[in-house]
Amino acid sequence: MTGTMKTATNPTEGDPRWLAVIARDRARDGEFVYSVATTGIYCRPSCAARRALPGNVRFHATCADAERAGFRPCKRCRPDQASASQRQAATVSGICRMIEQAEATPSLAEMAAAARLSPSHFHRLFKSVTGVTPRAYARAHRARRVTEELARPGTSVTEAIYGAGFESSGRFYEESAQMLGMTPTTYRAGGADTEIRFAIGHCSLGAILVARSARGVCAILMGDEPHALVRDLQDRFHRARLIGGDAGFEHLVAAIVGHVEEPSGGLDLPLDVRGTAFQQRVWQALRQIPPGSTASYGEIAERIGAPGAARAVAGACAANPIALAIPCHRAVRSDGSLSGYRWGIERKRALLRRESER
Repeated sequence: MTGTMKTATNPTEGDPRWLAVIARDRARDGEFVYSVATTGIYCRPSCAARRALPGNVRFHATCADAERAGFRPCKRCRPDQASASQRQAATVSGICRMIEQAEATPSLAEMAAAARLSPSHFHRLFKSVTGVTPRAYARAHRARRVTEELARPGTSVTEAIYGAGFESSGRFYEESAQMLGMTPTTYRAGGADTEIRFAIGHCSLGAILVARSARGVCAILMGDEPHALVRDLQDRFHRARLIGGDAGFEHLVAAIVGHVEEPSGGLDLPLDVRGTAFQQRVWQALRQIPPGSTASYGEIAERIGAPGAARAVAGACAANPIALAIPCHRAVRSDGSLSGYRWGIERKRALLRRESER
């Protein structure tokens, strides 16, 4: 009797964590460590040391677990200490809290001094981690505070301005249109007298609604039922004047539909983006993910200086009202699998497939 003997597959090779070790994936640092039986040491996933044989590798949830199992930390990657990217993210996260807690926006020099960096170095670091400049982050935070203050019953516009940290009403009114998309009085009135043009197109993924204010595109919504998309728009801008788009506006819709069918590069449009400071940081980071690529919620959290905020990042993705132009479909789970998508998981899968094929 003859036959072929099949070699059993090592379970380590089928573990998604092993793929992270092979790729030396820095985004997985902090999620687990791995030990090597033949050396007696444990490393972070991104360690540049010579790759061990999978049969000698074990995974541990924490450094403490690895040490309890008798392994010692690698002197090269120092898994028991914060990585450089983690230290940088922590520094930027601390400055973000400083901005949010200050009565008035700190100057660049003050923020740099708190970070123990030169102003130019700090400015580059802050932008590389969050995707926005310190000034833009402070502006987004003040915008959120203004909207919160305006929502308080009995609070006057003047009180809301000073309560949000503005030193003068003149300075606020210089920036109010950019922050709110309208005057504060109009914002409080739910967007009354604000004109928003919209039109609905159709593509292979279903119906698509595009809306634009005077500032830029404020909504790109997708779904099966056009009427449901219109209701969604009405709920968002319940006091605005919604006006059907003219022939010129139809060209904009056609361009967006064309992008859905044959994505080529980014969708570069003037946007009217309204959200909290955190949401805007996430949305800015999403716009920096190239077409055909993806990033995990944890990676995005690291990039905006909020390590450990993967769930909050997922929430910001779910709150994104501008599909495609703010490509939340490029955000995935840490193992690369697709999670929920506001406009349907099948649309997300189709968009990613089309981008990867270009």
